[in-house]
Amino acid sequence: MMLENNRLKIPDSKLLSGSTMDKYPVILDGGRTIIFISDKSKESETRKKYELRKDNRVNFYSKKKPKS
Repeated sequence: MMLENNRLKIPDSKLLSGSTMDKYPVILDGGRTIIFISDKSKESETRKKYELRKDNRVNFYSKKKPKS
């Protein structure tokens, strides 16, 4: 009951943080990953950055370290 009273004192701007309202979804990885962006014109840039990061992550972990 005390938590309910505290929620009423929180400003609306704080309650909206993390909100996906007014953002555009970019579906990546065949629907496994969704990124929300505020500027629809940057969708292709977002896709390219995601692919580059994904490739770098895969290449980093797939390299076998030499045994000493």
